[in-house]
Amino acid sequence: MAIKITYRLTSRLSMRIVRSGDVHVSAPVGLPRSVVEAFIREHADWIVTARQRTLQRVKQRDDFYAQLPLTTTAQRRAAVDRLAAIVEPLVEHYSREMGVQPSAVTYRALKSRWGQCNVRTRQVCISTYALLLPDWCIEHVVVHELCHLLEPSHNQRFHALMTQFYPRWRQARQATRKLAKG
Repeated sequence: MAIKITYRLTSRLSMRIVRSGDVHVSAPVGLPRSVVEAFIREHADWIVTARQRTLQRVKQRDDFYAQLPLTTTAQRRAAVDRLAAIVEPLVEHYSREMGVQPSAVTYRALKSRWGQCNVRTRQVCISTYALLLPDWCIEHVVVHELCHLLEPSHNQRFHALMTQFYPRWRQARQATRKLAKG
């Protein structure tokens, strides 16, 4: 476990545990190192507990994604084919219903998000790992990305569009987050 101290323009000391289990401390510029080290010592119990929680969440998340092996070209190709068979009819249906047309639909093994939409090129990308979700949650991802062709940001209008085109979006988002918890 490494402890990394960063001095910033901040008004207070703060600490967090990162994915690797290391401790990152942010300290106000000019605060003596002895004060920072005392802060770290005072929070030793919290560090141990938070580190265990973080490493457990990371393991859960890694185990979730490991359910879909994508190490070989054949595995990746098979996963994309399976996902495309689910996604493309949804894109066709909702594109017609919403009056939008993506320039392309691509698939990549994204772990940080389920999909993305480039509003400039109108290209939609769906994470191959969406195969780990129930079909109704995949449908939510598709509608979400297509809504970005009508509204680029996650503002009130975007949420209204989501409600209009996929009323169960909040439940789907909650189910997806619960499945991929980590």
